[in-house]
Amino acid sequence: MDRIVVGVDGSEGAVRGLRWALEEARLHGAVLELVHSYPELEQRYPQPAAVELPDRGSLATAEELAAAKTAEVIDDALRRAGGPGDVEVRRTVRAGSPAAVLCEVAAGAGLLVVGARGLGGFRGLLVGSVSQQVIAHSPCPVALIPPRGEE
Repeated sequence: MDRIVVGVDGSEGAVRGLRWALEEARLHGAVLELVHSYPELEQRYPQPAAVELPDRGSLATAEELAAAKTAEVIDDALRRAGGPGDVEVRRTVRAGSPAAVLCEVAAGAGLLVVGARGLGGFRGLLVGSVSQQVIAHSPCPVALIPPRGEE
């Protein structure tokens, strides 16, 4: 196993999955690819949008701003998981639905890791909708990490 893909959405479940995946990557000497997606903005905003970034004083498209914000989600999850240590980490940020993006990025990977519950609104469910879609459509084996206390 040379590459492990992990879905990161900012939830505690995703951070638990990331912690688990970091240990697996250490054990196997694998590269860890952290993946986060954001909605395709052109579907919501048909006109090109530009916003000024206060810290840089330059213009960025709405797409660039969304990608930068979602990259922060990955960095925060990595910090909350304790950092990469000696594991090589790659970051992938893409527009699209979470399950579709995860399955696309996981092509050729040895393992896809997701938390059983993410940021969705149906907290009573044992498995979230993204997890269900990933399990059904992943091109590689999936590790579904349960919430704390449900191991």
